[in-house]
Amino acid sequence: MVLGWRRRRISHHAGKKHPDVELVVPNHFRCPISLELMKDPVTLSSGITYDRESIETWLEAGNFTCPATNQILRNFDQIPNHTLRKMIQDWCVEKKNFGVERIPTPRIPVSPIEVSEILFSVAASARRLDQYRCLELVQKIEKWGGESERNKRCIVANGTAAVLAAAFDAFANDSVERNATVLEEILCALNWMFPLDVETQISFGTQASLRCMVWFLRCKDLSPKQNSIVALKELVSCDQHIAEKLSDIEGVIEILVEFIRKQICPIITKASLTIIFHLISFPCSSEKIKLTFVRIGLVSLLLEILVDSDKSICEKALGAFDGLCGCKEGREEAQSNALTVPVLVKKILRVSDLATEYSISALLKLCKYGGRDEGRVLVEALQVGAFQKLLLVLQVGCGDEAKEKATVLMKLLNPYRAGLECIDSVDFKNLKRSF
Repeated sequence: MVLGWRRRRISHHAGKKHPDVELVVPNHFRCPISLELMKDPVTLSSGITYDRESIETWLEAGNFTCPATNQILRNFDQIPNHTLRKMIQDWCVEKKNFGVERIPTPRIPVSPIEVSEILFSVAASARRLDQYRCLELVQKIEKWGGESERNKRCIVANGTAAVLAAAFDAFANDSVERNATVLEEILCALNWMFPLDVETQISFGTQASLRCMVWFLRCKDLSPKQNSIVALKELVSCDQHIAEKLSDIEGVIEILVEFIRKQICPIITKASLTIIFHLISFPCSSEKIKLTFVRIGLVSLLLEILVDSDKSICEKALGAFDGLCGCKEGREEAQSNALTVPVLVKKILRVSDLATEYSISALLKLCKYGGRDEGRVLVEALQVGAFQKLLLVLQVGCGDEAKEKATVLMKLLNPYRAGLECIDSVDFKNLKRSF
């Protein structure tokens, strides 16, 4: 390869011998794709050397040619160029006074064969309920995954999640308390393998596995709580039957509400809201589940969160609130809270299209099925500017479902407008400007 030279300005830290100077970097030390100094040079069948990360990105994008020569590759083998890598390392050491750090010797990427072999051993140890051997193997998988994104992709692509989910179920069926360490480790590994395929969801969504994850939710340590709640969120979001099985586990509803009340960390809060949304929103959701959430104070808790929360939490909280308004007890609790109507109207066109749809849907349920308090809710909605906001929803454009519900709600509000004083034009302009 012809040697070329590129100039690169290096800014030095205080104390270095040389001030800012133009550092000459050999072109053949640079990746032809990224033009950066190569950290893990590999050679293709075309004879051209690239940095491993750059050429893998190129090949994964569906390219079958060498980027430099446009030659069709005979194979996709990437042969480590140890000689060039050592030359680059020596050059880095030589230029250390210029602030150049020596590149570390790259680890050899894990191969599909190695992954298959370790998964076979994981399955065998799970059948024997050998938690110590299984723990050792799972930790090795996690170590591989932590070395590079390429390793993670290789691990996931070779069916690791399904094997770990089956092992989790086996140990959970045996004894959660006795196998807690290996179960926690498997759960930690699975958390970076989402989303799960259908086969893995079936293994991971068994009653024993769900009970184990709920058991971890009661732990004092934050890590198992977080891993468990994220896993449960993933499962209930994909399968309504798993949501049904989860709702049957004693104490899970109280745990979820407590997580929202204490707001231990944003990840746990968001995951808890998502799980609650799915528990009360799936078609077969029983009134008993909704009633339990209402009785332990979720309605008022959601309203408190909605007063001041970020976009993602707000959307999930509004979705859960809308679901609770689907039952009589939930509507009665919402109507008795002074925050309900002002907060719902405020969130229209303030957060996102999804939040707007949930807000309108909840207001419609309160106004249409509110019983004897229906008229009071309609008047209060008008007083806080609901009609004007609904007009804007129809004008600026939201989802079709939101527009349809807005139209129905406006028809309910219209008869009550005559009994109220008209908003003067100045106030209305200020109202529009605040949107």
